[in-house]
Amino acid sequence: MSFRDRLFRFRVFRDEPKPFLDHLEELRVTIIKMAVALIGAMVVAFAARTWLFAIVQQPLKQINPEHLSSLQSLGVVDSFSISLELAFYAGLILSFPFLLYFLAEFVLPALTDHERRHIWPAALTGFGLFLTGVSFAYFVVLPQALEFFYRDAESLGWKPTWTVRDYYSFTTQFVIAFGLAFELPVVVLLLVKMGVLDAAALRRLRMQALVGILAFAAILTPTTDMVTMLLMGLPMYFLYEICIVIAAVTERRQIAKNGIIELPPG
Repeated sequence: MSFRDRLFRFRVFRDEPKPFLDHLEELRVTIIKMAVALIGAMVVAFAARTWLFAIVQQPLKQINPEHLSSLQSLGVVDSFSISLELAFYAGLILSFPFLLYFLAEFVLPALTDHERRHIWPAALTGFGLFLTGVSFAYFVVLPQALEFFYRDAESLGWKPTWTVRDYYSFTTQFVIAFGLAFELPVVVLLLVKMGVLDAAALRRLRMQALVGILAFAAILTPTTDMVTMLLMGLPMYFLYEICIVIAAVTERRQIAKNGIIELPPG
């Protein structure tokens, strides 16, 4: 068997219990494969760092091209250390489908047949939603957020002079945080598919979900201001409402599939 086949093959599901150390060994192998995928993507991203820097600077340039000249590098090794940081986040995006694959490869034998049927649709949907969140943050939210903070500083009589490190840390973490936040529907719908939650429970938990989403957004966002938290939290709550609709539709289809002709309204 080739190295590629050994790398991508699923572990064989076994009904008999396995020693704890065997599980630790499989976990170690999974972590190594995920690390190799991430590092490989980071190498590719680092080689294209000039192109990546231009992409990350585009939202600031979109506000005003002159703002680029206000970015300052205060550290001797900033060019290299920031390139590594940017390569990590870009590598995370590039390797995300492989990370999901290897994680599923490790988890699949621990799941029932009913649960395993929903892993790949959830993984593919999760990757699509991650890219959607990243794109939404980059093209829609990030330029507005940067312009707001820039104008807000000017309104106080300050001249916004951001460091390169602060700017790149803020923008990359902001975009990645949105990508992760958009994974909420996958988590919720997977729980619905597995029978842990249903549409009625999601409706009852609306207020608790709103509080939890805002707390989650406050943790994920790279700044502590209310505006950035709301820019992330409100789309997440909108996705939660979409989850309720999809859960209800899924339940109605399941009822119809089981042979019940008359469906309850709504």
